[in-house]
Amino acid sequence: MYKMLAIDIDDTLINDEKQITPGTKQALAEAMAQGVIVTLATGRMYASAKQLASQLELNVPLITYQGSLVKNAIDDQVLYERNVPESAARLIFDYCARQDLHLQAYVDDILYVKEDNAKAQAYAELSKIPFTVYPDFAELAGKSSTKLLMIDEPAKLDRVAQELRGLLGQQVHITKSKPHFLEVTHFEGTKGHALSHLADHFGLELEQVIGIGDSWNDREMLEVAGLGVAMGNAVDSLKEIADYVTLSNNEDGVKHVVEKFVLQTV
Repeated sequence: MYKMLAIDIDDTLINDEKQITPGTKQALAEAMAQGVIVTLATGRMYASAKQLASQLELNVPLITYQGSLVKNAIDDQVLYERNVPESAARLIFDYCARQDLHLQAYVDDILYVKEDNAKAQAYAELSKIPFTVYPDFAELAGKSSTKLLMIDEPAKLDRVAQELRGLLGQQVHITKSKPHFLEVTHFEGTKGHALSHLADHFGLELEQVIGIGDSWNDREMLEVAGLGVAMGNAVDSLKEIADYVTLSNNEDGVKHVVEKFVLQTV
């Protein structure tokens, strides 16, 4: 019997109109009424995830920043936190400056950018979170960053990821949340690490957990969850390791999973 649902947000919980459908809300409400713990597991910052959690009336810890921060939606208590090592952060800041790459830093749940540009504006619109321009941007490398995010063309970021892995080794976790978003966290800042910690917090076995996602950054979560579910619109590499592939985010894929495996009505 599954006791917890961990759900990615973008292209999973929300459809292409950036909405949680009434059907999905209803299915999740019914699951919670049966005592199932529903949480979010996202690359988004905590402040952004909390906005979505409020729509579902979630009062449990949320997995944010790819798993680098698990924080309670009710009292903001931190249950799990990992920051990018300073030595790795300094290398990434220098690398991005040399390569003229757009870099965003997240410190104390504030989104910092070097300048106001189209990439920063588009990201702020997507996440519904304002950004803060920090002209002396390189100084932030010395602060505790929860996550670093680069935005550029997918092929370019693939090359960047390969180079950074060669430079940083096992110090950090490097993944993509979208084709044009390359994200860097602590090596234990993955959704898999965070989900394992959260399940233990609630006294659950991982076999009792369902993880649902669509992108590269969901891999570790699907690997540790008792039932790893890929969306119908997921990247092929995630579908290959999933235990089950559901409908797409525009076809109420999350609702289908809840009804099939939790409510058992389909």
